[in-house]
Amino acid sequence: MARTVAIANQKGGVGKTTTAVNLAASLGSLDKRVLLLDLDPQSNSTSGVGLTPAEVTHSTYTMLAGTSSTAESISETKASGLYVLPTNRELAGAEIELVSEENREVILKQRIESLVSEYDFILIDCPPSLGLLTLNGLSAAKGLIIPLQCEYYAMEGLSALMETVEMVRASLNPGLELDGVLLTMFDTRNSICHQVAEQARQHFADKVFRTVIPRNVRLSESPSFGLPILLYDPGSRGAQSYLELAREILERGVAAGAG
Repeated sequence: MARTVAIANQKGGVGKTTTAVNLAASLGSLDKRVLLLDLDPQSNSTSGVGLTPAEVTHSTYTMLAGTSSTAESISETKASGLYVLPTNRELAGAEIELVSEENREVILKQRIESLVSEYDFILIDCPPSLGLLTLNGLSAAKGLIIPLQCEYYAMEGLSALMETVEMVRASLNPGLELDGVLLTMFDTRNSICHQVAEQARQHFADKVFRTVIPRNVRLSESPSFGLPILLYDPGSRGAQSYLELAREILERGVAAGAG
């Protein structure tokens, strides 16, 4: 049974999609069958694995709208073991359209129930907001990974996210767990990065992953080539860091059968 994990932070530019794409590819390279579900209307996960959003016809949007089946919306990628449920700009209208739907916060969960036996992991790239799409992602997930950029004010926005998580636990998804906080864009020469890391560990304790994602030029280049970093530059520090994260997640037991 798949471990469904939402990757979320309402603050943009923290490495959320970079983490979704590269963690998914890394888990796939470790012989796991992984579905990357793009729930962000910006479609960066879709383009990050080599699909052109404007050419996508069966998507997260059409799946939520019920005009395409979940199975026919899934595409293969060039990365071993990695499949994607892509999206495009149409998804931006879903928040408005879903408002009038009954059980609107759990539509995604209902749509992907048939997939949990087909994958080891389903990773949901949530939009950088706390709207209805993110609520659907959190309601569908068993786990949550929060990417945290090591910069000023990094911790400030987390209180709103954690309040949303508690609301989801109370009313929609009591089994939702915090799988971990991931420190991203870490620069060892920058004292602020070390301060943010220390604050995160004080607040979240062992929920902060040991693995830290460094600032890495190759990592920031790879999306423009439509490739996960493992295919673009497997020897880079960015690629090795995401492989290390995937191994840490598997060691922690955040895997198939864990819920």
